[in-house]
Amino acid sequence: MDFSTITYRDTVEPGDRENVRRIIESSGFFFPDEIDVAVELVDERLAKGIRSGYYFLFAEQGQRVLGYSCFGPIACTVASYDIFWIAVHNDFRGLGLGKRLLARSEQMIGSLKGERIYVETSSRQIYEPTRIFYQHCGYQEEAILKDFYASGDDKVIYVKKIQ
Repeated sequence: MDFSTITYRDTVEPGDRENVRRIIESSGFFFPDEIDVAVELVDERLAKGIRSGYYFLFAEQGQRVLGYSCFGPIACTVASYDIFWIAVHNDFRGLGLGKRLLARSEQMIGSLKGERIYVETSSRQIYEPTRIFYQHCGYQEEAILKDFYASGDDKVIYVKKIQ
C-alpha cells in the first residue's frame, strides 16, 4: 500500500454513516446490532458535534474511506479514553493501515490531555487477530470479564498509558 496517498480527517460528514457501515460489515466480525451501534455514534457526532464526546479519525485514499477510529473520554475520569471502534475495510486489512490509524488516534488523545487508553474486545476465536493487534501496539491485558457478551464470550480489556 502506498501510504503517501492516504489522507486523514477528523471531521464527520453525513456520508460517513454509510462509510462506517460498509467498513464494519466488510469484516464479517460483527452482529447487525453492533453495526447499528457504530453508525449511531456517527449520528450522535453529526447531531451534537464535539459535545457528543465522540471523536473520529478517517483514513482516505482519494474519495474512498478505507478505515476509521472512534474514541472519546471516559465519563467521570480525569484522563482516560475509550477507543470504541477501530476498523479497516477488509480489502485493506493486514497492510499496516490499522496500526497507523491507532497511532494517530493515540496522538489525538494525547493532544486532548488523555493519559490512558482502554480498548475492549471479545474472547471469541474470530477476535484472536484483534487481541494480537492490540498487544503488538503496546496494549496490556488489564481485565477479563467472564461471560460478559454471552456464555463463553468474555470481554477482554486492554490498556495503554501514553505521554
